[in-house]
Amino acid sequence: MDSIAEEIIHTDEFERQPVPPSRWKDWKSFLGMYAGEHVAGTEFMIGPLFLTSGVSAFDLIVGLLLGNFMAVICWRFLTAEIAVKNRLTLYYQLEKICGKNLVTFYNIANGVLFCFLAGAMITVSATAVGIPFNMEMPKLEDTLPNSLTWVIICLVLGALVSIIAAKGYNTVAKAANWMAPFIVIAFMACGIVALGQLGVKNFSDFWAIWGTGSEPFPGQIKYTFWHVTLWSWFCNAAMHIGMSDLSVLRFAKKASVGWTTAAGMYVGHYLAWIAAALLYAVYLKSPEAQGMLSAGVAPPVAPGPLAYNALGVIGSLTVILAGWTTANPTIYRAGLAFQAIIPRASTFWVTILAGAIATIAGIFPAFAMKLLGFVALYGFILAPVGAVIVFEHFFAGKADIETNYAEKKGIHFNLAVLLAWGLSFGIFYSISVSQGVFLSFLTLPAWLLCGLLHLGISRYMQKR
Repeated sequence: MDSIAEEIIHTDEFERQPVPPSRWKDWKSFLGMYAGEHVAGTEFMIGPLFLTSGVSAFDLIVGLLLGNFMAVICWRFLTAEIAVKNRLTLYYQLEKICGKNLVTFYNIANGVLFCFLAGAMITVSATAVGIPFNMEMPKLEDTLPNSLTWVIICLVLGALVSIIAAKGYNTVAKAANWMAPFIVIAFMACGIVALGQLGVKNFSDFWAIWGTGSEPFPGQIKYTFWHVTLWSWFCNAAMHIGMSDLSVLRFAKKASVGWTTAAGMYVGHYLAWIAAALLYAVYLKSPEAQGMLSAGVAPPVAPGPLAYNALGVIGSLTVILAGWTTANPTIYRAGLAFQAIIPRASTFWVTILAGAIATIAGIFPAFAMKLLGFVALYGFILAPVGAVIVFEHFFAGKADIETNYAEKKGIHFNLAVLLAWGLSFGIFYSISVSQGVFLSFLTLPAWLLCGLLHLGISRYMQKR
């Protein structure tokens, strides 16, 4: 272990300098990583959660097609373009614009939210590991751990994924490439088996699984076409329009690598979500689930048992690996956020810290059980900051403002950025709370307003 740690500590991830050409990677590295990350543990939760929201067949199938297409477009023409131009991590690029003191606050928020997301994936994997121990599975309304067995399993899984993430981008990409083909095939197999269990013989039978929709389960909200479209577009808002994937795509040889995100969107956020929903549809026909629904209780969403029912041990293994392939790059990103706060610390140890936070979060099932709402919230919080980078990159000349203002002027706190972020977040979050508007409906308006405010306020303050 000491020799491994020593090797990792001296690994250069280019946190505060552009990635040199010798470390650029072609599309194959990214194809596997995006497929592995997005055909992953979240899919086992999100697919079933769509069913709990009473969505119709048209709203789900067509809404996912459109929403995921828009996400790919954002990755390709915004994130990848800026990433290959500057080849900097999100955190270092923000530091140049915002100043060290302001970006420290953002990095803390970013890192912690990513840790919570990774924790949800540890929760997902734990539902599979717990099957041989006859462990009680968490329910949709659970927030606290329900047994010591659950806690121990989460701790062991968290330690394993943290070590993989701490070994750096190369290891994260290799792990994804190794696991992705198996996970993709297993997801498809789960869907096919579930179709057989549901007695689906033609497309009409398949469509009838969702039909015209239904009432949402207790404690869930009703999803329409626009809920599905905008949620699927912005569930990864922090990574594309929020620019978090600058930290990953800075290794790309050219911007066209951004198209590889389609592997994650259409294999993961489309086929895998639908396959996972089919697994849950099978469970909903069981006497246990029907009894719960009759009593007005939402049946639990436990990915491990759902996959085990379809593929046995292979299904359980798929859930474990799928959770890892999301948790690994997410903890890696969180580690980079923390490393930007304390640049003299090694990336290895700050990533271990991020993994520890994720592991603690994973013990509490609320992050996974409320994943639709949590993902909408974290994208809404982080995405507007990405607008600062995007609008400055594309429109600084037309707005007559100086780029990387904090770095050039030697300031540690760019008030223009704080005002743009704070106003856009405050205005639209208040609308969401006061009017009950779904957050994904407001992510794009908040992002656009933040970018425009940044240009306007920066021009005014810089001229002064």
